[in-house]
Amino acid sequence: QVRLVESGGGSVQAGGSLRLSCAASGFRFSSNCMGWFRQAPGKEREAVATIYDGGLVTDYAASVKGRFTISQDNVKNTMYLQMTSLKPEDTALYYCAAKAFGCSLEYRSYIYWGQGTQVTVSS
Repeated sequence: QVRLVESGGGSVQAGGSLRLSCAASGFRFSSNCMGWFRQAPGKEREAVATIYDGGLVTDYAASVKGRFTISQDNVKNTMYLQMTSLKPEDTALYYCAAKAFGCSLEYRSYIYWGQGTQVTVSS
């Protein structure tokens, strides 16, 4: 059974950093595309970053390039999102997700989702 569990969220001041983790079970990272998505209240869910091909291929939303880094540990079967220089507009519920074929920034193409971890950035 596929299971994704996020952790690492919290409240920080603008300019601070957080590291999110997504522990996966029920499938191998090497065979799937993984992604981080976020959703603020009243707004559409949006892609933050994706990782594929054993961690060799990554993609980022323009709003987080240069500030966020997605990575994965294939031994621990865990994905990470290192967030630096956080801004108030980064405030959202962050989800990790997985899909079986290829990689995409479209959230509706992802099959498996975690419950989310809240990130709140104050100014």
